[in-house]
Amino acid sequence: MSVGSDPLPRPPNTAKILVAGGFGTGKTTLVASVSEIPPLNTEELLTVAGVGVDDTTGLEHKRTTTVALDFGRITINDQLVLYLFGTPGQERFWFMWNELAAGAVGAVVMVDTRRMQTSFAAVDFFESRRIPFVILVNHFEEAPRYRSEELRDALNLEEEVPILQGDARERTAAKKALVELVEKALQKTDENH
Repeated sequence: MSVGSDPLPRPPNTAKILVAGGFGTGKTTLVASVSEIPPLNTEELLTVAGVGVDDTTGLEHKRTTTVALDFGRITINDQLVLYLFGTPGQERFWFMWNELAAGAVGAVVMVDTRRMQTSFAAVDFFESRRIPFVILVNHFEEAPRYRSEELRDALNLEEEVPILQGDARERTAAKKALVELVEKALQKTDENH
């Protein structure tokens, strides 16, 4: 570098974020709504192979499912880029969660109040690994609405777990959940140092 020349710009910090939850909770939709790049997804048509294996109760109109992961990216500012990894929701694909979680700073756990029990495994997964997470209750049109206190009780959540509500199709709801998660992850980092 010659004297007087500008230093090379620092590349932004990156953070890996998981988007998890049960089958049909809106993970792929959230990644697609917020990603600044065309998201990579591994959506495949539901077939007869899943009959009796995947619980599609309440999801009669669902025609596709994630079989590996979804991937998207969002630039928060010049210093921070988030890489989003959507996990598959069916129990038969949960073996991939450990690999996807490696290096993650946190997760957004999607919840569908019509099938709240489908998100229990994701909550347990992140609690047991002490990975920070936030809850985003996806507002499906026909889904019942509950107050945050009721949701906290139903999901057996600690007080420090943020609960947000919104429509995963709307970029603002997805961004709000990601901002809340990044703040929570930074707080945990500060506490650990």
